[in-house]
Amino acid sequence: MLTAAVTLFNEQGYDATSVSDLAVRLGLTKSAMYHHFSSKEQLLEMALGEALDGLEGVLALPEAQSGTASERLHFVLRAATQVLLDRLPYVTLLLRVRGNSDVERRALERRRAFDHQMASLVREAQAAGSVRPDVDSAIVTRLIFGMLNSTIEWYRPTGPIDRDALTHDILTVAFDGISPR
Repeated sequence: MLTAAVTLFNEQGYDATSVSDLAVRLGLTKSAMYHHFSSKEQLLEMALGEALDGLEGVLALPEAQSGTASERLHFVLRAATQVLLDRLPYVTLLLRVRGNSDVERRALERRRAFDHQMASLVREAQAAGSVRPDVDSAIVTRLIFGMLNSTIEWYRPTGPIDRDALTHDILTVAFDGISPR
């Protein structure tokens, strides 16, 4: 049910999707839908939680907690890329929220906290000499995640681009750039 709701939110936009639209998509009456979910906003909160829990979960994994800053940064970016690709509809919805409700504002706060933790990890890697120190850590984080997040617009799991190859390519560009070695 949640997957169908997320698909509809992504197709029509959350604000433009009515409870009636959801009930039709789910093949339920509105009252049956309310038996499972208290509101459209509860579905949004659950969907955004699916994306954010995945991203935040990456930072809690042992590989993100130990090793050099460079090793942790590589691990976190690889795992975050895989979360994005594995939970594509949920992350797509997350990246489209604008803060129009309390649920959206809480999601944006969680996303900002994740970004701050990433920038902190980039600063650690800079201090250790494994990331260029002449670019602001927050900018590095925004640029890398801007590249990663752009995949929601064109990547399709059933398309010709392999998930693992795409993960490799994203990390290669993020860490090595596009200049030949």
